[in-house]
Amino acid sequence: MKFPNSLLLICLLIIGLMAGCASKQVAEPGPLTHFSDSLDLSPVMAENRQSTLPEDWYRKAVFMEIYVRGFKDSDGNGVGDFNGIIEKLDYLKELGIGGIWLMPMMKSQDNDHGYAVVDYRATEKDYGTLEDFKRLLDEAHKRGIGVIVDYVINHSAALNPLFKDSQHPLSDKRDWYIWSEDKQFWPRWDYENTWHEGKHGYYYGVFWSQMPDFNMKNPEVLEFHKNNLRFWMNLGVDGFRFDAVGSLVENGNGAMFSQPENDQILQELQQTLGEFDNRYMVCEDPTGSLRVGKKESCGSAFYFGMHKELIASATYGWPSRDLIGAVKRAPHNDMAIMLANHDSFAGNRVIKQVGGDETSYKMAATLLLTLPGIPFVYYGEEIGMGHGEKAFGDHALRAPMSWNSDPDTAGFTTAKRMFRLPAENRATYNVEDELKDPESLLSFYRSLINARNNIPALQTGDFENIKQDAASLLTFLRKAEDAEALIMVNLGRKEATARYQSLDNKIWTPAFTHNVDAVNASNGEMVMPPYSIAIFTRHL
Repeated sequence: MKFPNSLLLICLLIIGLMAGCASKQVAEPGPLTHFSDSLDLSPVMAENRQSTLPEDWYRKAVFMEIYVRGFKDSDGNGVGDFNGIIEKLDYLKELGIGGIWLMPMMKSQDNDHGYAVVDYRATEKDYGTLEDFKRLLDEAHKRGIGVIVDYVINHSAALNPLFKDSQHPLSDKRDWYIWSEDKQFWPRWDYENTWHEGKHGYYYGVFWSQMPDFNMKNPEVLEFHKNNLRFWMNLGVDGFRFDAVGSLVENGNGAMFSQPENDQILQELQQTLGEFDNRYMVCEDPTGSLRVGKKESCGSAFYFGMHKELIASATYGWPSRDLIGAVKRAPHNDMAIMLANHDSFAGNRVIKQVGGDETSYKMAATLLLTLPGIPFVYYGEEIGMGHGEKAFGDHALRAPMSWNSDPDTAGFTTAKRMFRLPAENRATYNVEDELKDPESLLSFYRSLINARNNIPALQTGDFENIKQDAASLLTFLRKAEDAEALIMVNLGRKEATARYQSLDNKIWTPAFTHNVDAVNASNGEMVMPPYSIAIFTRHL
């Protein structure tokens, strides 16, 4: 059969295109690369096992979460650093802080929030050297302050040499990440696809194309992470906050989160920390806090959802409908609790959440520091720091710390320019001014935190709610082995009488009061003025 010339040309063109596609599919990927030779991937043995901190220090401590870039600049380049934190350790000690959580401080791709790690055994250059970091650990320990660091276990940076090696189909690092020859469609919570095109195939990255997920089903990857943990603990790190642990293992489309294998991995990490004395690990899983907080999983987790109950109770003027239920559902003394943190999905800065009302702010802080749990305070929360000027999203929550009222730098740096504009309310909410004011938020936080530090029952005691007739009252007991604390809080704007039944004749001693003139808890009831707090203790 004879084809017309035009049809013949079309057929030849189609055949040529098909041949081109076929040749493209079978094209050699080129020579193997070994970018990861630049990394220290050597195995690490547990060496510096002993801790200088008191036993179970983390169960009793109030932690501060610190964004290193935004806390204090020591060298005048407009960026916070390790030495800046060292300068302010005495401030933290006087505040009563017993533990510090450092947001990512390892070498990263984004050089800002730090959750795209390029090298798991190197510090972020802007923050200082490894020696600077070791000095921070030593100085913190001298003051009895433990230091845990953010560890990004779910994913690395796309510029991490390990991922760069994995791009080659024949690399021994190919299986360290999740690759497919064909593009997949696994939509996440916002219906965005989680698969991205690489040089040779498609890779999985649940959060961002520049954050490829590790293949946590590969034993070599888990061992890599364990060795990194030992590396930092040998230097003196007291534990880790593990990021995004609900995303560690994927079992296909629709089975990308909260898989059973996640708990098994976290159990192994607990065992790794158990090679060292007195270390603490806490995990982030916003959708599975209670499960992850159990000993069969991470052992401690941030109690997402609880923060909303604390803020709601403080702003409503009475305990929220589920506050007590939330406390009772949790393995409460193992859970980490907070009012806000560095992520916008967890809420605005507290001063924004309470509409600028300092009275509600103090009530929220009271609940945080007296109810069961390990409390975490986000840097600047203790002074009522607001959002960064002209900043949005997560950046608004990560402004430079307001050390004074300087309109340009807020005392954060001596530089004329800094990495981000200061907080919008620096003129009225800053450390220098609030230290002089006994009624300030900072003075309130210092008094209450230090009271908590002196009352063992508030740190690790069991919880027993005492029901009241007045809707605005929250009254409860915290019972330790040989002592107990009675906490009475009137969250509302009207006076109310708190009633409780004394089980014996042992005398209650006032330990902390706020807005209460006459203190007497001996007759089984007490008149509580609006927005008042009374904490009593006694030995059993």
